[in-house]
Amino acid sequence: MSTPLNYAERHALGVRARKQVARSANGEFHHKACPQDPLRLLKEAERGRLPRLIKIKHERMAASPFGFFRGAVPIMAADLACHPNTGITTQLCGDAHVLNLGAYAALDGRLVFDINDFDETIQGPFEWDVKRLATSLLLAGRAAGIKRSVRHQAIETFTARYRRSMREFAVMPVLDLAHYQIHRLTTINPVASILRTAERSTPPKSLAKLTEPVDGGKTRRFRSQPPLLEPVPKKEAEAVIASLGPYARTLQPERRHFLAQYRPVDVAFKVVGTGSVGLRDYCVYFEGVARAESTDPLFLQVKEETLSAYASYLPEGAAGHTHQGHRAVDGQRAMQLTSDPFLGYTTLEGRDYLVRQLNDHKASLDIATLTPQGLLGYADLCGELFARGHARAGDPVEISAYLGNSVRFDRAILAFARTYADKTEHDWNLLKSSLKTQ
Repeated sequence: MSTPLNYAERHALGVRARKQVARSANGEFHHKACPQDPLRLLKEAERGRLPRLIKIKHERMAASPFGFFRGAVPIMAADLACHPNTGITTQLCGDAHVLNLGAYAALDGRLVFDINDFDETIQGPFEWDVKRLATSLLLAGRAAGIKRSVRHQAIETFTARYRRSMREFAVMPVLDLAHYQIHRLTTINPVASILRTAERSTPPKSLAKLTEPVDGGKTRRFRSQPPLLEPVPKKEAEAVIASLGPYARTLQPERRHFLAQYRPVDVAFKVVGTGSVGLRDYCVYFEGVARAESTDPLFLQVKEETLSAYASYLPEGAAGHTHQGHRAVDGQRAMQLTSDPFLGYTTLEGRDYLVRQLNDHKASLDIATLTPQGLLGYADLCGELFARGHARAGDPVEISAYLGNSVRFDRAILAFARTYADKTEHDWNLLKSSLKTQ
């Protein structure tokens, strides 16, 4: 076990990183430095996906600039990589945007609100997450019709909270940081509403929504709602269920014991998200075997994972995993305070998959209901959550030393977000034009 650097040495590394990339330079985005065709980058990222679903992905991206942004991680990864970075690495969410935070249930039944999508997670420069989240705040504010001054204030609120929180984490005992919780969730308007929705998003509700009675009501099967929800052929269902054997071995023993008390009933193919559309995604419906008098449903999602969009732009060691489901699981556990109790991974027909619960007390932001006050409150919370995730998985002393106490970094991120939101709208229009000619 190597001896860790002391506080002064870590602080010096952070200050030294300013010579590599000045804090004000984070606001720069040069279009000529990134000559890649954005639509070509999208097409390359779609290789290996199910062709019949690509149209759905494009329709969702074409619906709005924010919708486009959700599916355009490959474009932003290339754009970020065209510019210098600080070299200060931590675990990235990778797809940092306002809808990739949400509520879900912990093993003890508590509702947790945290970053909750890690398909693109990887070790990389901390500022890449900050830039992507800030841009998403601006695009979400535009979609909600919130005036420009408030949108800009939201980004400044996000970065100021991130910077102040990181400074606090830099001097916090290690185990205090590991246990750090945010206790003001119910006072933030959008989050309070999300938590209320999550309370109602129970397995029995999913049972009624996703399945229907068959055999005279003796059992239930997934509804057929093609192309978004489709039962799969028997042989395919058997392969999915067989893959849950290796998956179970990735769980902690007591959670493996809980899973063993359920029997699989049915398997369906489900289309989810925006960026993930076209990847293979299954949901498995289980029933508890020990509950004779009432239903005891459990739904697991078996979601294909491919290389992070950032992988080809980072040092070989940043990837660190040969199994992409394992990568996503480790990244999630590194950044979250509490993870899904059934989070694990498996392999199916040579492809890597993440496994997690589906719709168990899950809920996220509804952009259409955002108010100016809600956007500001949500931005503040995003700053603290991402600072906590980056601090847990990286070095808060080094990051805090780089950020310092001034607003230079905050102003730079606002400048970047404004430029990149405009670039996103430009790319969105390119996609819409290309779809008209198809």
